[in-house]
Amino acid sequence: MTFPSYRHRYLPAMTARQIAAIPNKATTPVILATGAIEQHGPHLPVAVDALMGQAWLSLALARLGPTVPVYVAPAVTIGKSNEHTGFPGTLMITKATLRTLILTVAQQVHRWGFRHLAVINTHGGNLPILIPTLREIRAGLDMRADMLRFKSEWELSPQEATFGIHAGEIETSWLLAAMPDWVDASAAVCEYPALISDPGRVRPVAAPATVAWASRDVAKTGTLGDATAGTAEKGQRWLELGARNLADAIAQCCRAAQAEAQGR
Repeated sequence: MTFPSYRHRYLPAMTARQIAAIPNKATTPVILATGAIEQHGPHLPVAVDALMGQAWLSLALARLGPTVPVYVAPAVTIGKSNEHTGFPGTLMITKATLRTLILTVAQQVHRWGFRHLAVINTHGGNLPILIPTLREIRAGLDMRADMLRFKSEWELSPQEATFGIHAGEIETSWLLAAMPDWVDASAAVCEYPALISDPGRVRPVAAPATVAWASRDVAKTGTLGDATAGTAEKGQRWLELGARNLADAIAQCCRAAQAEAQGR
């Protein structure tokens, strides 16, 4: 068995000699996946975010030709997940630890000769740390430091699009398509932290005024969305669309790195 499917691009699967022999490192992006291990309601595994980073890379990299210069670093699978404390299965690191991990990976691949780090993030709680850390990498190490953004239109109801933010229709559909044996569909529920028809202007998300929240404050089951609406058919369609968009984003990163090097 070949694991992962992109083994020829996976730096941990290479020998030190093979890594040293990689050509044109200065213009070759290294992708770092950042995810999380946290409760995802009663129906999904706690590793959803960590698993999806690997799933997206497997699907997207398979769409790139073998000559596209891009490699993959070992993933950061535990993230800043303190909003999901109070449920079994949630692991978390502090914002300082996450920042240090990302900076350390950047420093090490820089020493190997690479000058471009691109992050694919599958946990929203990591973003407030990722963005300023990537700026530090750009300024302090003189490396390109990009976020691979590939959000697509998921064909959701207005309610789900606004408040289906965790373990709802999207993530349930993805897992039903990619890893159906890991899903207990019989335990799926519909639970929202708020309704778009609510008159209040203070809500957990998507409001003029938001509040700090933990999932246990707004969802008894830990689900924030309609997991019962998830299907494998939707998941397959959305995975294919997202993988195509991610592959395009990776290819664009490669072109940008080459153009920047030529302009120096």
